[in-house]
Amino acid sequence: MNKTVARRYAMALFKLVRPEEVDAALNGLDSLNQSIKESTQLKHVLASPVFTLEEKAAVLTACCQKASCPIGIDRFCSLLLKKNRVGILPEIVESFRQMIDEHRRIQPVSLISAMALDKETQSQVQTTLQSVLKRDVDLTCSTDVSLLSRIQIRIGSKVYDGTVKGRLEKMRAQLAKG
Repeated sequence: MNKTVARRYAMALFKLVRPEEVDAALNGLDSLNQSIKESTQLKHVLASPVFTLEEKAAVLTACCQKASCPIGIDRFCSLLLKKNRVGILPEIVESFRQMIDEHRRIQPVSLISAMALDKETQSQVQTTLQSVLKRDVDLTCSTDVSLLSRIQIRIGSKVYDGTVKGRLEKMRAQLAKG
């Protein structure tokens, strides 16, 4: 349910922000989200009934200014505060990021490999994915030695797993059924 609510808030924000300020809004919200995540004092202020709504809004406004958010984001955050939705800010930021990518026709793709891939191989994978998906690809590569061999690709909610670890897990699940 949080994702549905977060998507609605992200949609409203996407409509509210001017096109030239979209990146600044995303970066500012991301920074604000990180601040809330990392600061126990900030979490305490936002959650505590001791502080008034106006005091909490003033703190959020100061945080938005420090995060270099465009004008209007502080009001958006105040609305989240009034509606008791600050807790779903991470989901709102993620939905907002997805809307920006959809609007720009960019597909984020995560590639995890057992060994580090060189830049040329990463470029080849990105080019292949762009031709298959027929859109620009934002490729993020990481390494996980526990995969044993090969790669795992995540495109949205779909995972294409060609790893030895993935195959072993499938075999284990089949053996557990039988």
